[in-house]
Amino acid sequence: MAERTCWFASDLHGREERYEKLFALVAGAPPAALFLGGDLLPSGSLLFGNSRAGQGDFLGEFLAPALRRLRRGLGTAYPRLFLILGNDDPRRQEAAFLDGAGEGLWEYVHNRRAMLGDFAVYGYACVPPTPFALKDWERYDVSRFVDPGSLAPEEGRYSIEVGDGEKGLPFIQEELRALAGDGPLERAIFLFHSPPYQTALDRAALDGRTFEGVPLDVHVGSIAVRRFIEERQPRITLHGHVHESARLSGAWQQTIGRAR
Repeated sequence: MAERTCWFASDLHGREERYEKLFALVAGAPPAALFLGGDLLPSGSLLFGNSRAGQGDFLGEFLAPALRRLRRGLGTAYPRLFLILGNDDPRRQEAAFLDGAGEGLWEYVHNRRAMLGDFAVYGYACVPPTPFALKDWERYDVSRFVDPGSLAPEEGRYSIEVGDGEKGLPFIQEELRALAGDGPLERAIFLFHSPPYQTALDRAALDGRTFEGVPLDVHVGSIAVRRFIEERQPRITLHGHVHESARLSGAWQQTIGRAR
């Protein structure tokens, strides 16, 4: 592992050409590990099930077969593939991703811990409330505050049965404490969907926009994720979710203390 790289990609949103380009790169120079940070399925999967706008099963007809072919071609060089889902991925598809993990195509790490050599890999898919309707992977962050223009978890839609008293709960900060435990994280890798708040990674294209006369915050990341990184200092954290952040901020990475 020391002589091979690790790669990260996120928010591919079921775009087959993006996956094909990524898998071609992997086939040409296999990394030790590939991390996929959520929003893996086509947009609109809440409406159309596990489909490409109602035209077939994306996971079963494209993604899993593509990875089987890649694994056959690479043999023992096939990389460890760690993945989580994102706020645009219906949670009802979680069982299918667990089936893929059972087949050895990938390792599903949401709210789980795995090992990559002597590094611990943790995954966490949830994000603070957004303006979008699907709420399967949304949680309140550090309080029940919801940004102007966003929908509270109780106001959205779910692809699975969720009790009224469970929507948006537990808070992200509580789940992160439970996931990480009390041990040291100097050799930990965290795969998040949400970026940390007020960083180069959570900058949204909301400049000058208002909701009912209230200016919108251009930073849309998680306060809980930022505090967690500041306090626990994992070795590295990986984030997706805000597509335009690198273009707007001019940076695709940021250091918080010792964490990168």
